[in-house]
Amino acid sequence: MRSALSYQARRELVQQMAPRYQEASRAHKILMLDAFVSITGYVRKYAIQLLNHPEEPKPRSQQARLFHYGPEVQQALLMAWKVANQICAKRLIPFLPTLVEALERHGHLHLTEACRNQLLSMSATTADRLLRSQRKHGPRGISTTRAGTLLKHQIPIRTFQNWNETQPGFLEADLVAHCGIQAEGGYLYTLTLTDIATGWTECIPLLYRSRETVLAAIQRARTLFPFPILGIDTDNGGEFINEVIIAYCEQEHITFTRGRPYQKRDQCFVEQKNNAIVRQVVGYDRFAGERAYRQLTELYRALRLYVNCFQPSMKLQSKQREGKKVRCVYDSAKTPLQRLLLSGVLPAQKQQELTEAAQSLDPMRLFQQVEQLQQAVFRCAVSVAPLISNTPSAPVRVFSVEYCTMGSVQASRSAPDPAAGLHTLYREQERRKRVLGWRCTHKDPFEGEWELILSWLVANPERSSGDIFRELQRRSPDGINPCKSALFSEACARSEPTFWKHLRSSGKKK
Repeated sequence: MRSALSYQARRELVQQMAPRYQEASRAHKILMLDAFVSITGYVRKYAIQLLNHPEEPKPRSQQARLFHYGPEVQQALLMAWKVANQICAKRLIPFLPTLVEALERHGHLHLTEACRNQLLSMSATTADRLLRSQRKHGPRGISTTRAGTLLKHQIPIRTFQNWNETQPGFLEADLVAHCGIQAEGGYLYTLTLTDIATGWTECIPLLYRSRETVLAAIQRARTLFPFPILGIDTDNGGEFINEVIIAYCEQEHITFTRGRPYQKRDQCFVEQKNNAIVRQVVGYDRFAGERAYRQLTELYRALRLYVNCFQPSMKLQSKQREGKKVRCVYDSAKTPLQRLLLSGVLPAQKQQELTEAAQSLDPMRLFQQVEQLQQAVFRCAVSVAPLISNTPSAPVRVFSVEYCTMGSVQASRSAPDPAAGLHTLYREQERRKRVLGWRCTHKDPFEGEWELILSWLVANPERSSGDIFRELQRRSPDGINPCKSALFSEACARSEPTFWKHLRSSGKKK
């Protein structure tokens, strides 16, 4: 119950009743305490403490702050924080000297010596307090992982407790679905690969989910990582747990492990990057089609430089349990590039090349390009992907390395055409060897439908066979519905290459 008395009146009442309360008997103390609680509205235990110790509380010391952060320092902190993609202050403050130096070198920041000293001596708590009003929270996505059970028991399990690698090259891999709020139909995916020791992350878009596209993305990732890939750890999805990926890893001498089902902590490193990089930049919209695929490729070309050169992170060193609390000890925040250079696994020439390339990058212009490419990707979002899109596609916004450099380092060549290799992937899918070796002995239920199917595939080559099956099911009468046949269940569940075999033979006849 809240009392109507002012604070000063309650303090005077405490001073009057405290001497009598301390000298009274136990029965009299109970009566006095009841009356005091009813008048002041205090909690009974707090009232007992006040009557036993009635001295006036000491006022807080009004110590002046060592530094008074003026508008110039606060604006510089806000600029550095936005360029660093609004990371937390514990990651920002250790990286602030490098970031401020880069911003001053490229002419985006002009600080006096006094302001620079104040900014670089700021604590993480003070920075969080100054940036508290600018923070926002985002939504969450859904999972589309389908378990692969055929070869699951042949792949060793690696839990989160076994990750003690200090050598770069051991990666965690995961797929992120850009399906919006509905998982039905075709949509894009992102393959995220994160190095355990350094945090170096590469994101590669996929037109659709299959073992061929995942294998092609892993092969492309090997050209992007500045160090050789020694091991890959994945979840239990069928796009990873298959004979194609296993054979490739054995051929290239890459250690292949998996986590436990329904245990995301076994892949905590890549799961954190999925949220901090893919979801934060690309979002939760639905993306489908070749244009969205090309635009997402350009965004990841810029994002890989920004994340690996200008996004510091902290690594957990140890955990100490103190009663019910667990105290976590982290190292100083460093970027993946800094951790890679400190590891000493690269030759001196490669280290020099990476250092010069990073110093030539302008973090402000690079971040601006990431924002522009992000908006271009957002314009490709769709509510539900149609089977055939007749709308003219707008030109794809291309990432420019020259715009982000000072001209001292030669710009990297433009990325290859994302659509190149689509026919190769389809041919590989046709030649894919079925695990059970089932033979199709049914009469072709798609006879007379191949012209329509070919037109759909030419208009939208990224459409999966499942989308085409469902569209045929909607279009066909109940009496001759081809998707209710045994071939439909066989192709969807086990032998999808049968569909592509018929498609190939139909195309040759034409």
